[in-house]
Amino acid sequence: MQKAKIHIVSFSVFDHELLKNIADAAGKEFVTNVIFSEGHIDLSDYFDPSRGQYQGNELLKIIEDDFSDLEDKTIGLFSVDLFIPILTYIYGQAYLGGNSAIASSHRLSNARYGLKEDLDLFRDRMAKEVIHELGHTFGLIHCYNPKCVMRSSTYVEEIDQKNKTLCSSCKSKYLNPLL
Repeated sequence: MQKAKIHIVSFSVFDHELLKNIADAAGKEFVTNVIFSEGHIDLSDYFDPSRGQYQGNELLKIIEDDFSDLEDKTIGLFSVDLFIPILTYIYGQAYLGGNSAIASSHRLSNARYGLKEDLDLFRDRMAKEVIHELGHTFGLIHCYNPKCVMRSSTYVEEIDQKNKTLCSSCKSKYLNPLL
């Protein structure tokens, strides 16, 4: 079943292997084509100096207004620390059943936590976060299955515990949204 095409817009410098890993994983999971582009916005417009972070709600709105269309799913990739007013930080955010999402690599690297860098683990975390947020754009809500990529993750360790794939229940909801 072919769903909407996925458009990944990079707003940071990410290595080719990371982007390829994300595209391969998302394309496989959602059985669709994935395209890339680079986006440019002045991030300083979205910086909150009182928190030292960037406004997730506003960045998501920019992706929706300026980079997405009605036929595809668009996710903006950032490397800055994101927040929404009710949470200290977020890994990503999406419009449920909408066309737009965002994800950030900022809190996904081992180096951030004083641990030895692990590039494969970082790529895996980033792919999981992108698939998770895209899942929301396809109408999927958080799942209680601890291995499902749609499980909510408050801490990076929780991202590590889940798979890069939808559980059978979420996959069924994705493939048959009217059921």
